Amino acid sequence: MDLAQSREENFGKESHLLRNQIINEYLPYVKRIVNRIAVHLPATIEVDDLINVGIIGLIQAIERYDPTRDNKFITYAVFRIKGAVLSELRSRDFLGRTTRKKIRDLEKAYLNLEQKLGREVADEEVADEMNMDLEQFYKVKRMSSISFVSFEEIGYASRNDTATLSRSMANGNADDALSLTTMKEIKSTIAKNIDLLPEKEKLVVSLYYSDELTMKEIGEVMNVTESRVSQIHAQAIIHLRGKLRRDGLLEA
Repeated sequence: MDLAQSREENFGKESHLLRNQIINEYLPYVKRIVNRIAVHLPATIEVDDLINVGIIGLIQAIERYDPTRDNKFITYAVFRIKGAVLSELRSRDFLGRTTRKKIRDLEKAYLNLEQKLGREVADEEVADEMNMDLEQFYKVKRMSSISFVSFEEIGYASRNDTATLSRSMANGNADDALSLTTMKEIKSTIAKNIDLLPEKEKLVVSLYYSDELTMKEIGEVMNVTESRVSQIHAQAIIHLRGKLRRDGLLEA
């Protein structure tokens, strides 16, 4: 074995060890991201499978991160981890077409009744509007909170858009700049619709997506049960997705 080959093999071993160290260091972030998503998913979805997908996203972040760009590794890693998990969930289409239609009908029923009555409506009123008994209604409503994935995917909580947009324009990357401008417009629309939510729903959305508190932590802040926070969250997502669909940002 010549000296160059020996150095190359040693470098390969060192790189492998360094990558494993980084994976171990950031594994808690993978688990936290997955657990935040999994709390809304059916029990049939294996959390360990999603953690493995998240680790793949972390490895991609390690391999593709460019330290010369103006962002921290953890910011880029979270983006890659979350993206990998959401892509996996999309590919599985775990909700199914029939359930998705029921969720859309639920969102439309809420919006139509609230516009007609000019106030917040009770679950019983919406169930009656949809010709459902309450047991069926609550099943669909629970499933609707799973569709938060699309909201998470839009990335309401990201705080780096302006800086990234400026860099893309400065670098002459028109495609990136156009894409980021569109994303900025989407987030602006989301922010306006969030402001229209009832106060409790607005608070839950802010604490969950911006401050990244868990449902349990939000319950402690609001002095309500974790289950109640989950209900408020589901209601907020129904309202938001209905409004975003009305504005043409989600599929009708």
